[in-house]
Amino acid sequence: MKNLITLFCLLLSIFTFSQTKVKDTVTRRATITYNQKENAVKFKPETPPLIPIAGAPKPSYSYLWEFGDGHYSKEAEPKHVYKNKGTYKTRLAVTNNYDNGKPPATRPKAVVVNDISNEEVYTDIASIEDQNGLSIQKNADPIPDQQMEVIVSYQNMENYVADGKLYLFYNEKQFKNNNFELIDFRTYAGEREVKENLVANVNDLENSDSYLASENTLAKAKKYRNTTTEEDLDATLLEAKKTYKNVTILEFDGVNPGETRNVFFTHKTTPEMIKDTSATITMRSVFVPNRSFKNHKVKNLEMEIVTSHDPNKMGSNGSFMNYRLVRFKRVNFKTRFQNNGEGPARMIRLETDIPNMFDKKTFQIEDMYPKCPICPKGEEPTTSCLDTIIKQKQIFFTFKNIYLPGSEQKNVKEKDSTKGFVKYSMKFNKDFHKVNTKSRTAIIFDKNEPIITNYATTRFSPGISVGAKAGYNFYPDLENSKSYFVGATISPFKSYRWYWQAELINSIHKYNAATTITTGFATSANGVRQPTRTTTTLSYSNINNEIPLLIRYNINNFIGIGAGIQANINASEKQEEHTKTEYFESEKPDSIIIKTEENIVSNSESFTNFKTGLLFDLTLGAARIGPSFGARYVMNFEDNFNYIQLYGIWKF
Repeated sequence: MKNLITLFCLLLSIFTFSQTKVKDTVTRRATITYNQKENAVKFKPETPPLIPIAGAPKPSYSYLWEFGDGHYSKEAEPKHVYKNKGTYKTRLAVTNNYDNGKPPATRPKAVVVNDISNEEVYTDIASIEDQNGLSIQKNADPIPDQQMEVIVSYQNMENYVADGKLYLFYNEKQFKNNNFELIDFRTYAGEREVKENLVANVNDLENSDSYLASENTLAKAKKYRNTTTEEDLDATLLEAKKTYKNVTILEFDGVNPGETRNVFFTHKTTPEMIKDTSATITMRSVFVPNRSFKNHKVKNLEMEIVTSHDPNKMGSNGSFMNYRLVRFKRVNFKTRFQNNGEGPARMIRLETDIPNMFDKKTFQIEDMYPKCPICPKGEEPTTSCLDTIIKQKQIFFTFKNIYLPGSEQKNVKEKDSTKGFVKYSMKFNKDFHKVNTKSRTAIIFDKNEPIITNYATTRFSPGISVGAKAGYNFYPDLENSKSYFVGATISPFKSYRWYWQAELINSIHKYNAATTITTGFATSANGVRQPTRTTTTLSYSNINNEIPLLIRYNINNFIGIGAGIQANINASEKQEEHTKTEYFESEKPDSIIIKTEENIVSNSESFTNFKTGLLFDLTLGAARIGPSFGARYVMNFEDNFNYIQLYGIWKF
């Protein structure tokens, strides 16, 4: 018996374990290794195997090394020469491209420099003068719930030693949830974080007509495509404060003329971040070279949200647009590509879908890489240029006579040099509906097979449309009824087809119930028996609150239909019983009336007679926005209360 019990427990434990899902806690890791000769260090990563994606290009790693002294490199195996003795904490961020797993985690490694060799040449930080003294870059595109690195570089382009400020704004207010959480930032030149009330500068702008706190502020916002030099610092900070939720502010001192410094920010994308993989999100850096003056530089970092690190991608800034305000708005699209071949590409062709609702006549190129002029029309180019051909449903971009290195090409160390993009914009057609669009691009390197990107989508926020309506209720089963109503509606603004609509209606009803006539006899004070006729009339008046909820469908611009449910209750109800008694001289038919008595009894109640029902609706006129006329049949679940509603409505 004991053996049977033991066997039973063993089988039960095996069965229980087999039913329990064991969570995989194995994390891929990359390790920092290095060879050191005095102050010259050669770094090399040890990375786990890549996990290919079926049908995708060959997977690869890209790297961002942070050497612990303010310098960095994107080479796979960089060599760095330290200028001073000390202990430096080296960090490595690894990005897995075309890989079906998470990026490998790494741990910092300390490098101890005890000797400085005169043989090795110290390499200073590269100048960013060609970027107007301010640069902001990332190691990878954001993926929800993953970590990313952002490098902000600034350079003193003045001819004197300067003390200034550096701002990094993130988490745009147009998105409900935060997209980023700042985990850490690292400075190497004595930069210190400060707190600053950016809204305090609003009073300085009260007499100015630029960037005031109004609904049009964002519409007036400057589009910082490249690094721009500005003079009104208060306006720039106020506008950034209206655009972004969070900011990190650093002060720095003693930047020599021509000196470049780097600040490293580690952000973690939140699980709640926007999941639209074609949406464009931004961070913004503001660089104030001298705290005593208002002149400053501004640069935006544009990023497309991705689900995997794929350099061939299409994105758009047309996410959650306000349909009321986009009539003259330019929507930006950006197609990115990377040459993953073993040799350079001399021609790159992008075949991009164009949704019908965009006006191709408004097409214009905003930016591109490789940088080159537009190809001349009607002749074969002999130099590098970008050719554009606009067709009915597509735009063809062709980079001709270019040299874009391949990521697998020999002696190519900088992965960014193998990447390119085209950024263009368009306006909407004159007559366009509130519908989402999607488009994608086929990327062809020389004569290779095309690479198809993801879909870039444009979406509209629901918006709010408030309507006013008034009309008459017709009750076929009620005698002498009169019913008028006024109300308000709320629905999404100018929906294309299906949408929800809620209403609040206040009605005033007056009607009479059936009149009854009874005959009888009454005995007078002197004992005389008199015939009587009593007429009893019941009348009702009430103020009724109705709450309909319906789903509507616009057949076209002029006809809409709907159906839904409705609840109503009498906010106040008054019932009157009018009694009229007539006394006759005798029982003869032509007997005269000798006396009449009338009596009125009233009774008032509040919030009574709760009813529910179904409704069916039809409107003719401006179905999506503006005035229209409607008819509605309400079928209550209570007898004798079905009615027809005729009304006029105006939606704003």
